[in-house]
Amino acid sequence: MLAEDPDVEVIGECSDGREAVEAIRRLAPDLVFLDVQMAEMDGFTVLNEIGEDRIPAVIFVTAYDQHALKAFEVHALDFLLKPFDRERFRRALARIKDHLQFATPGVLNQRILNLLEDLKKPQPGYVDRLALKSGGRVSFLKADEIDWIEGEGNYARLHVSKQSHLIRETMNQLESRLDPTRFLRIHRSTIVNTERIKEIQPLFNGAYGVLLKDGTRLTLSRGYRDRLKVLTGEEV
Repeated sequence: MLAEDPDVEVIGECSDGREAVEAIRRLAPDLVFLDVQMAEMDGFTVLNEIGEDRIPAVIFVTAYDQHALKAFEVHALDFLLKPFDRERFRRALARIKDHLQFATPGVLNQRILNLLEDLKKPQPGYVDRLALKSGGRVSFLKADEIDWIEGEGNYARLHVSKQSHLIRETMNQLESRLDPTRFLRIHRSTIVNTERIKEIQPLFNGAYGVLLKDGTRLTLSRGYRDRLKVLTGEEV
């Protein structure tokens, strides 16, 4: 699609977040089409790694929905919601070209910084930490520290690095309390932090293997195949 526009020169293409950071620093592009869900690090981490003074204009490409899109609508210059068509792409590109030509220097940069700051805030209705009770004491665990959650009847086991914590909550209760843009139910007894996913592999009977960055292997069951769209932006 970019090749059709005579004003655009594609100077780089990256397969994961770490490559993106290196390429943006090296090539200093005017515009980046940036996926949100990527291997190694997500799109927001990429921008944080680049540094405030080196962030280019960005069009986000994302399968996010609900409240996350509200943040994009307020702060991002534009975003493409997967799946998108050629006409939607052309509108986004035309808009960014106008801004690059006429916007006051620093305006685009500040909008991206505001977006990143807004997305760090806990979203209304979702918890950013969970209470752990043990021996009459209560401690608190940040939700973002959880790698994945395993259902055990009326309890749930929170896997955090090499440790695990058992809490008295059902999977349905936890799913409703955790931010759905970060925590995804992939099985009746499994919720995973999407930031920890390294790879997804097709298995048999419509299921998928989910490999986490720490080597843990989980299963996305056939009944939850529609959740793949959140991760990949594509129907399966």
